[in-house]
Amino acid sequence: MSVNATCAKCDAPLENDMLTIDDGTQVQISKCPNEHGKIKSPLCCGQDMTCTV
Repeated sequence: MSVNATCAKCDAPLENDMLTIDDGTQVQISKCPNEHGKIKSPLCCGQDMTCTV
């Protein structure tokens, strides 16, 4: 499955990136290339959902 997501402010396609949290763990995020914001992966039971593929 794939999803096409764009920024609500400028309609630019979101870019994949990684965010390092305080404990050193990295989580995937999607961000606007024009610095309008970012979204992160969903949570399940208080933990970031990850994919080992």
